[in-house]
This record gives sequence, structure tokens and C-alpha cells, in this order.
Amino acid sequence: MNPRLEKLLKLPLYQRIGILAVLVIGISSLFYFFLYAPAIEELDQLERRRISLQAKLNEDRKMAANLKTYQMQFERMQQRLDEALTELPNQKEIPTLLTTVAALAKDNGLDVLKFKPGAEQPQGFYAAVPVELSLVGNYHQVASFFSDVGNLSRIVNVGNLKMGKPKVAGGVTVLGVDCLATTYRFLDAEAVAKASAGKKRPSAKGRR
Repeated sequence: MNPRLEKLLKLPLYQRIGILAVLVIGISSLFYFFLYAPAIEELDQLERRRISLQAKLNEDRKMAANLKTYQMQFERMQQRLDEALTELPNQKEIPTLLTTVAALAKDNGLDVLKFKPGAEQPQGFYAAVPVELSLVGNYHQVASFFSDVGNLSRIVNVGNLKMGKPKVAGGVTVLGVDCLATTYRFLDAEAVAKASAGKKRPSAKGRR
């Protein structure tokens, strides 16, 4: 028999139990720190990743549903535009209308990063007045703004819509939106004639 084992067996029972307990505790500690604890940490990480991916999936689904709603709103506004072009007012109320659009954006809680009116674009008996918009807000604020714009008594067509990647700010998911809001005004006979003359007038480079 091994001398060390023989010596161990000759020890009193309480000492042998103590030595066995130390061995069991030591082996258990090694198992916990080198096998069990790392496995638990990995499981926690996987669970956190699963929750994060599920949240992103839910957000993407919500965005897809909202995009469909926006598209339907744009189509309705385009239909209204086609029906109302023959009934455009003959007075230029553009400054007031643009102020109203900007106020609607702010009233709906949107941050207006850019509000840039462009040059009028004569289109026969009417002129298009484009405005470049850059807005930041959550889905509900953006949808509410587009709905309010669509309900204005004057036609405002929203197009060239570009949505940025959603991000979380202050615990709320927000996104940037770039679009072109275009309103219209009726051109009387004199204004139509001037617009036509401007198109036909030769440029300075074409003269000799």
C-alpha cells in the first residue's frame, strides 16, 4: 500500500473527514470558477443579445407598417392635388402657407433642421413652389405632421421622402426625415405670358 495513503488511513476519523471536505470544496470551487461561472456569463450574454435582436425586429416591423401608411397618405394627397389644380386661388398666399407648414411641424413636436423655400416653377396655368424640409422626430410625430399637412385647405404635396436610420435618443426612437413639400398657386393670363416669354427668350450666350 502507498505509504501516504496508509498514513492518511491511520488518521483519526474527524481529520479524514476534514481533509475530504477540503478536497470537495476545492474541486467545487474549481468547477464553479472555470466551468459553471463562464457558462452562466455566456448564457446571460446570449439572452441580452436575444432581447436586443427582438427589440430591433419589433422596431423594423413597426417602421414597415408606418411606411405603408405614409405611402397611402402621399397617394391620397396626390389625388387631391390632381382634383384641385383647376381651382387654385389667384392670390399669392405663399408666405402665410409656408409659415403654417413650419408651425405644424413644431406643433407636432418635430425638430425643423431645414426649411428652405425654392424658386417658383411655372407649369402652364399654375406655378409650383417647392420647400426643402429636414425634420427629426418619432414615428407618431412624423405621421401626425403629414396628416395635418394633408388636411390643409391649400394643397401641399409631399414627395422625395427620405428616412434616416432610426436611433434611440432619450429613451425614444427617433429618425430624420428629408422631403420636398410643394404647394401651388394659380397664374393669371399675364403671369402665364411672362413665364412663357421667359422660356422663349434667348440666352446671352446664344446671341452674336
